[in-house]
Amino acid sequence: MTTPRLGADSVPAHALLRPAPPERTGIVHLGLGNFHRAHQAVHTARALAHTDGPWGILGVAGNSTSVATAMREQDLRYAVLESSPAGSTATVPGVHTGALVAAHEPAAVLDAIAAPDTRIVTITVTEHGYTYAPSTRALDLDAEPVRADLRGDAPPRTTIGRIVRGLQRRMRAGAGPITVLSCDNLGGNGRQTARLVREFTAELPAAEREELQRWTDTAVTFPNSMVDRIVPATTDAHRAEVRELLGVRDAVPVPAEPFSMWVLEDDFAAGRPAWEHAGALITDDVEAYELLKLRLLNGTHSLIAYLGALDGCDTIPEAIARPFIADAADRALRADYLPTLTVPAAVDAEDYLASLFERWANSALGHRTRQVGSDGSVKLAQRVPDPALAHLRAGRVPQQLALTVAAYLRCLGAETGPHAAAMSDPARESIVDWMRRGSSDVDRIVDRLFGAELAGHTAFTGRVAELLDLLARHGPKAAAAEAGSS
Repeated sequence: MTTPRLGADSVPAHALLRPAPPERTGIVHLGLGNFHRAHQAVHTARALAHTDGPWGILGVAGNSTSVATAMREQDLRYAVLESSPAGSTATVPGVHTGALVAAHEPAAVLDAIAAPDTRIVTITVTEHGYTYAPSTRALDLDAEPVRADLRGDAPPRTTIGRIVRGLQRRMRAGAGPITVLSCDNLGGNGRQTARLVREFTAELPAAEREELQRWTDTAVTFPNSMVDRIVPATTDAHRAEVRELLGVRDAVPVPAEPFSMWVLEDDFAAGRPAWEHAGALITDDVEAYELLKLRLLNGTHSLIAYLGALDGCDTIPEAIARPFIADAADRALRADYLPTLTVPAAVDAEDYLASLFERWANSALGHRTRQVGSDGSVKLAQRVPDPALAHLRAGRVPQQLALTVAAYLRCLGAETGPHAAAMSDPARESIVDWMRRGSSDVDRIVDRLFGAELAGHTAFTGRVAELLDLLARHGPKAAAAEAGSS
């Protein structure tokens, strides 16, 4: 007997997070990837199950048609597979009202942002998707897609371009206030998004610029947020497990850990779902939670991924099971990251650190080192410079941060095995070119990736060069031991 495909008529009722899909679209989401579908969509479905409202989500993929097409074929249903060593459960959010692909339906995306019913635009496009220069965090005006979006002679191709052109259309339609909510791992992601939007707007012709600047200042809010959930890439094994649990075929299920956290600043221009009833924390102190996650979880996660890939590990659980990698992670947490932040009063630091190791060791997820290690040139710019500078100004070289940078460069700059080779990065070609010149060029690499101030600390760049040389000659275990002995 053929297993039915997941859809409106075949979805098991017990798996639905809300019994019926929303009738109206209140949220346009840019970035229809796994993270959004396992995080914001789940929190929103649970919020609407508690307090109903016009908050259906129109999901917008950037270029790839695979997820949007599959969701359309499945009546916008998909399963979220929560996995841990204790077992797995599968639920269906059922909160989307449509699925678009911006590259193929650009006008529909801008119309959706401008629609009167739309009150929020949410974003998960990864750090790389904001087209800013990592060393300055300013909009990369030299990038060809940004220049093309500013010319306006073709549909916008960048996230910021789509947002600004959508806001411009909304302003002209008189559609009312709106919130732009970044859900990506950017420091001060709301402020950063607002700054990039304003930098883009400032480059428009005067006739367009001045009116849009005034309207944006009065009608658009950009709250900060922190998001946290480990969401690996989908495999055939995940599809098979959903079929076993729900009795249906799902082409695009999303695997995720049981843990999910969302911290939000309550600065919404035209209302929002009751996310506080779905596990979200509403607070004025988003930054403290943001730094906790960006540095302790994300920064250390990167170190684990790079050391693991260099030591032949395909997954994060496999990597953290190596004692030398676990020791390096613990030193990074306690010596290099934790002293640079203020832990929120509601968080017990020791409990939080213990939970990180438990999450990294979740072998049921199969989170791959190549996925965590990709786009390091953008990710590490959010995670390394500020804490590194805090230590350097106090006269201490942060050994594990230097090891993180060295391991990252080693992964991208040499033939170091299949897991490192599979990491994607916009700076890979440049790094390979720099690395051919030898480790003496590390100061230039650090300058280009992380800014002149960090590059100006020769004690740090020199340590990165030493560890990079050790990685090349003796491997990750020897480099980690050296970093841990200083």
